[in-house]
Amino acid sequence: MKSKHIIVTGTSRGIGYELVQLFAAQGHRVLALSRNHQPISKLQLQNVTTFSFDLSDPESYSEVDAFIRKEWKQQVDVLINNAGALLNKPFKETTYQEFQQVYQTNVFGVSEMIRTILPFTNKESHVVSISSMGGVQGSMKFPGLSAYSSSKGAVITLTELLAEEYKETGPRFNVLALGAVQTEMLEEAFPGYQAPITALDMAKYIFDFSLNGQKYYNGKLLQVSNSTP
Repeated sequence: MKSKHIIVTGTSRGIGYELVQLFAAQGHRVLALSRNHQPISKLQLQNVTTFSFDLSDPESYSEVDAFIRKEWKQQVDVLINNAGALLNKPFKETTYQEFQQVYQTNVFGVSEMIRTILPFTNKESHVVSISSMGGVQGSMKFPGLSAYSSSKGAVITLTELLAEEYKETGPRFNVLALGAVQTEMLEEAFPGYQAPITALDMAKYIFDFSLNGQKYYNGKLLQVSNSTP
């Protein structure tokens, strides 16, 4: 397989951390973005670049733009919007700032990341955004996740809209609504809960889908869950 240029956000732990290693093992060039870049840096993976990246900081996107222009000859093949913020708190106790922070990462960060890489994509490029089953209309909802699940619903609609807007030129846009995955973020939100899928298992699925899914799908929501609430 030809080496591709791949950007992954939220790579300090969980699914993103595993994804970077999978791509690196197959010889792809990866830009791993997270506020804490140390976990990936310590791996010293070949063809992997990482630096501190804050989805709420406009300067961070300028750094990504400069990197693509200088190091990747203005080409991005895959963007995986994996970074996410999860808040488990009763709605009436959730502050304006907390709601805003969740949307800053889960919605505004996704849209700005896409806007940043658009000039460097083509019809074969693939943008994969990670949503949640909680953001799917008609799925089971859980108290305390008003900010998180509604933000993930917004990402689903954004994906559908962008796929239509860029259907002639590319890139392709798809969104994966994940069920429960055993990650540090899940443990923080739901202490003691044991999910049936590991971060590595889910990363393997996303790895394959990000490289090949654009051949079959555009503007689609795929529910990646082994249960049907």
